[in-house]
Amino acid sequence: MQIPVYSLTGEVVGQVELNEKIFGVPFNEAVVHQTMVMQLANRRQGTASTKTRSEVSGSTRKLYSQKHTGRARRGNIKSPLLRGGGVAFGPKPRLYRQSMPRKMRRLALKCVLSSKVREGNLKAVEKFAVEEPRTKNMIDILAALDIGPTALLVSEHCNLNVVKSARDLANIKVLPSALINVLDLLSYKMLIISVPALYNVERIWGLGVIRSASL
Repeated sequence: MQIPVYSLTGEVVGQVELNEKIFGVPFNEAVVHQTMVMQLANRRQGTASTKTRSEVSGSTRKLYSQKHTGRARRGNIKSPLLRGGGVAFGPKPRLYRQSMPRKMRRLALKCVLSSKVREGNLKAVEKFAVEEPRTKNMIDILAALDIGPTALLVSEHCNLNVVKSARDLANIKVLPSALINVLDLLSYKMLIISVPALYNVERIWGLGVIRSASL
């Protein structure tokens, strides 16, 4: 499978061959969903904490007699039913972390990358050559490539000029190729990837696929 390669001015400068083992995988909804849930769970810090009635500061004196008052029975002032009392069934620090087999994580990423290709939401560019960090330059690049409202830009390595040029743009994110993940790919409609980054993705996720860096 071949797709065109664009320059940053929007011109077609060549074609690149996509590895079918990575960009031609049928979509597996169950595996992709499980991976997305795992990533969202692993983002949670799990540090929320509330005090129970045994931890709240206050007197343990019984407020009034148990019987013969005509009122409901009442314990001490730290009851969850009273203002300033403890919290009933409140959150406590816990670990939300989930894990998945490596083969499933690899399959999920390949499924999402393949769906980007099938839906026409993947564009390859020659390289991200941004000489200075300017937001206007990134706006011009996105306009030349006819990019929609949301896009994930993937470069071979961390490119500070590209990151600084895109950080003020809403719904635009820049990632190095080694850090692409299912959640970010699903969160942004378009995937703009440089040719060196494309080869790096194939090398990392394709179990040792080696390609030359030339078009």
